Amino acid sequence: MTNTPFPIQDYALLSDEECDARIIAAKAKLGSRCVVLGHHYQRDEVFKHADFSGDSLKLSRDAAKSDAEYIVFCGVHFMAEVADILSRPEQIAILPDMAAGCSMADMANLIKVQKCWDELAQIIDVEAEVTPVTYINSAADLKSFCGKHDGIVCTSSNAQKILEWSFAKKSKVLFFPDQHLGRNTGYRMGIPLEEMVTWDFTKPMGGLTEQQIRNAKIILWNGYCSVHQVFKPEHIDEFLKRYPETKVISHPEASFEVCQKSEYIGSTEYILKTVREAEPNTRWLVATELNLVNRLHDECKAQGKNVHFMSPTLCMCSTMFRTDPQHLAWVLENLAAGHVVNRISVPEDIAKYAKKALDNMLGVM
Repeated sequence: MTNTPFPIQDYALLSDEECDARIIAAKAKLGSRCVVLGHHYQRDEVFKHADFSGDSLKLSRDAAKSDAEYIVFCGVHFMAEVADILSRPEQIAILPDMAAGCSMADMANLIKVQKCWDELAQIIDVEAEVTPVTYINSAADLKSFCGKHDGIVCTSSNAQKILEWSFAKKSKVLFFPDQHLGRNTGYRMGIPLEEMVTWDFTKPMGGLTEQQIRNAKIILWNGYCSVHQVFKPEHIDEFLKRYPETKVISHPEASFEVCQKSEYIGSTEYILKTVREAEPNTRWLVATELNLVNRLHDECKAQGKNVHFMSPTLCMCSTMFRTDPQHLAWVLENLAAGHVVNRISVPEDIAKYAKKALDNMLGVM
C-alpha cells in the first residue's frame, strides 16, 4: 500500500484489455466494500463491469440499499450527487471522471433559476401559485432550491405523477431544465400547448409577456438534451416508408414532433421493458442514446426482433463517454490501495433540502 494516490497519468496509455484485468483484480480485492454502478448510456467497455445497471435514480437507490462502503458511479456528475444524497452517511460516492457532466443539466443553474423566480414574483405570487419541479438531470443545488420552495424532483418515468401532485398543490409549475419532458408530459395530460410557455433565460422575463405568464399552467425552461435532439420526425417518416410495420418508441426528452409520431413514449427502463416483452419478429425504431439501443439490438436479435437507432447520424452521450476503462481502473486500484479519489460530497446545507425534494418524489412513487 502506498502513501499517495496513484496518478491518473499512469493509466492514460493502458489498453482497454490491460484495464479490464486490473479492474477485475481490484474489484475482487475490494469485494463487497465497493459497488460499481453503470448507467444505461454508458459505453460497453465500462458497462460490463457494473454490479448494478439502470437509470440514475434506480442505481442510487440500489447502492444505498447495499452494504458497500464505496459507490463508484459510472455515469455523470448529477447522478453521483444523487447517490451521495440518498446513501447512508458512511457511504462514499465516487465519479471516475470529474469531467463527466451533463450539457442539459448545465443549461439551468441556481443563479438563472433564482433570477427567473424573482422575475415571476413581479407578476404573480410565486410561493402561492408555483411549484418548482426539477428533472433529476440537474445539479444538487437546484434540487435544494425545489426543496426550499415546497417543490419536487421528477424522472422521465414518473413525470406525470409528479405534475399531478404539483397541480394538486398549486395552479402552476416551473419545470426545468428539460423543456421537452415537460411539454410531452403536459400534453399527454391534456394541457394545451398554448398553456405551456418556454422561459428563455437569456431574455428579460424569459421573453414572455405578462399575460403569457398569467395564462400558463407550465413554464418550461429552455433546456434540452443534445443527444435526443438529433431525432427528427422525417427520420420516422423515411423509415416507415421502407418498413411500414415498424413500431416507434421514443424517450420523452425527444422533441414534441418526434413523440407525436411515436406509438410508445417512456423512460429508458420503459423502452427496455417494452421491446423485451414485445412479440418475436417485430421491428422497432428507437429514439434514445446509441449505446442502449445497440445493446438492446444485440439482446433481442435471437428472438427475431430488429431494433434500430432512429437517427441516420450516430450520436452518443459524449459526457457519459468520458468514463472509460482507464478512469475506472484508476479509481478502483486507488480504493484497493486505501485512497479515495474523485469523491462527490454534496454540502450538508444543500443536501438537506435536495433530499426533501427527492423524498417528496419518492413519496409519490
